[in-house]
Amino acid sequence: MKQKKSYAVKAALIGAVSGILNGLFGSGGGIAAVPLMEKAGLEAKKSHATSVALILCLSVTAVIGYSLGGRLDLDMAISLIPAGLAGAIVGTLLLKRVDNSLLRRIFGAIMIISGVRMLLK
Repeated sequence: MKQKKSYAVKAALIGAVSGILNGLFGSGGGIAAVPLMEKAGLEAKKSHATSVALILCLSVTAVIGYSLGGRLDLDMAISLIPAGLAGAIVGTLLLKRVDNSLLRRIFGAIMIISGVRMLLK
C-alpha cells in the first residue's frame, strides 16, 4: 500500500511540474519529465516514450488555452505539422536503435546546448 501511495505522489509531482513547464514554455514539460521519470525508476527509453504521451495531453490543453488567449499562430502551426510528423516517425524508429546510455548523453547535451543558447540571448 505504501509503495502505491509513493508511486501516486511521484506521478502527481512529475505531472504537475511537466504541466507547469509545458504551459510556460510550450512542450518544455518533456525536458523535466524524462529525467524525473528516470529518477522514479523508469527505464530511459520508456521515460522518453512516456513523456511523449504526457506531452500530447498537456499540449492539447495548452493549445486550447493559448488559442483562447489569442496567442496561437494557427497558420504557422499548420505549416510545421507535416515535417514535425515525419520527424516524429524518424525519431520513433531511431529510439529503438539507440543505446540507453547514448540516449541519456544526447538528451543531456541537447539540454545543455539549449540552456547555454537561452542564457546567451
